[in-house]
Amino acid sequence: MRYFIYCRKSSEAEDRQVASIESQLTTLTRAFGDRSDIEVVGIYEESYSAKAPGRSQFGEMLGQIEKGAANGIIAWAPDRLARNSIDGGRLIYMLDCGELRDLKFATYTFENNSQGKFMLQIMFGQSKYYSDALSDNVRRGNRTKIEKGWRPNQAPLGYLNDPDTKTIVKDPVHFPLMRAMFDLMLTGSYTTKQIAVIARDEWGFLTPRKKRIGGRPLALSSIYKILGNPFYAGIIKWGGQTYPGKHDAVITIDEFERVRSLLERPGRARPKRHAFAFTGMIRCGSCGLAVTAEHKYKPSGRHYIYYHCTKRRLGSRCAERSVESGALERQIEQFIRSLAIDPAVEAWVREEMSRDAATFLQQQEVRQRSLENSLKSVEEQLAALTSLRIRNLLTDAEYLLQRGELQKEQIRLRERIASKDHGSEGFEPVSEFVSFSNRAADWFLAGDDQSKRLILETIGSNPILTRKILRIEAKMPFIPGHKTPNLRTLLGVGEDVRTLNGKRAEWARKISRELQTEDGQRILHNIKLLRRHFEPGLVAEDEASRSRRAKAAKGAYRARGDDATFLRPLLS
Repeated sequence: MRYFIYCRKSSEAEDRQVASIESQLTTLTRAFGDRSDIEVVGIYEESYSAKAPGRSQFGEMLGQIEKGAANGIIAWAPDRLARNSIDGGRLIYMLDCGELRDLKFATYTFENNSQGKFMLQIMFGQSKYYSDALSDNVRRGNRTKIEKGWRPNQAPLGYLNDPDTKTIVKDPVHFPLMRAMFDLMLTGSYTTKQIAVIARDEWGFLTPRKKRIGGRPLALSSIYKILGNPFYAGIIKWGGQTYPGKHDAVITIDEFERVRSLLERPGRARPKRHAFAFTGMIRCGSCGLAVTAEHKYKPSGRHYIYYHCTKRRLGSRCAERSVESGALERQIEQFIRSLAIDPAVEAWVREEMSRDAATFLQQQEVRQRSLENSLKSVEEQLAALTSLRIRNLLTDAEYLLQRGELQKEQIRLRERIASKDHGSEGFEPVSEFVSFSNRAADWFLAGDDQSKRLILETIGSNPILTRKILRIEAKMPFIPGHKTPNLRTLLGVGEDVRTLNGKRAEWARKISRELQTEDGQRILHNIKLLRRHFEPGLVAEDEASRSRRAKAAKGAYRARGDDATFLRPLLS
């Protein structure tokens, strides 16, 4: 009788203890290959799960049997042939019709009679039960793991699966690079393609190497998936629902929402073939079209970059002439220097930061309690929402929508509670702003094209080029020095100390309020990026100094035993 040998092994959990295909084939050949009543006419090998129908090699083998190419099948065990009712029923039916006359197994003896087919059906049913029970156990384990705040399966890029604790931990190599990619996107100055190129060429970013994949640069589609994945903001999406995760988030919820809005923003500048510092930012003052740039080489070999109107409008051609990049950058530098703030104001802000460290710590503790009360309120709303769903007062869609929003707010509050600087709405952002205003021009002169573009996007808006003159509007809260109201009064000329402090505090409050808006948060984010680029040593010193001041202020506050509920708010 002619037989086909069929060997199958799945990579899923159901077959972890099953012998390999090579081992199965060796055993079956040794057991049945030398028998005179058995003629092996073909071998089929397959690495595919049998939980559902659709195996190509299995279907081809049964098709050949129906055509009369063979009369029997040799396999390792019945569960190698079927773990679902359709494939199992098809084999039984072929035995009933006589198309399939015999089955031989290395671990089971089959006889083609009523009792043998009955026992084979039981074996197929047992295989299906084992597969279904295993799936139920996996789903239950995944559900329990998610409820504890941990994502099942493979950790996303930037994280590692800890085999000891069964949790997800930061990848020391890729986690900082993931943060850097989000930082670039948050500036609003980089496209996803530019981020992919920077990661590949400047950082040498390669995906973790695994058995068959990895060790390659990130594809553009991967950048989109990373920037749009809420897991990096501490949210686990599973089965159409959201859960708060316990892993270390790369960014906050608010930052993730800003990234998502940037990805969805219409009219974003497309990446150009040649990268210039200011293309896509400047408009022509005569016709309103964009200003582009191009390389020019003189006969002497000298290289220049000229900015000019694209002149693509139908009709009369725009008469605006081109301007050399050096002349354009000198105008930008002059504009940046006009935003410098008097050094006396900067010295006063730094003095206030040092003098009122203890007061800010008290305010932070009050905010901490307020955030904890808000978190408790959100958790109570979640419990009430579940009660409403149990009583069928809400539909599934309404419940899931409201639950998702409350969980996001819960994660946002926990992030703010755990954050070290959620109480820094006072002088620290103002100090960062003032320091940047007085150093931006020097950074602009020393920076590369990307840094220059980022500085201009941070401080200016609506740049318009007319007759080789660039006009730029200052973003709030940047104000040109000649427009600063009553600067002499702000610095205390002719005022007593009480009035002086009041005016200074009012000015600082105004700056602080502007920096707390969405645009202000983007400005602060860009300033921190630029500081890390131009002054990495000073950034490290400031962080260490800030930590020492906080510890000292906390010790002094506890030693006095002050009541934190009675505070002197400076910038609230």
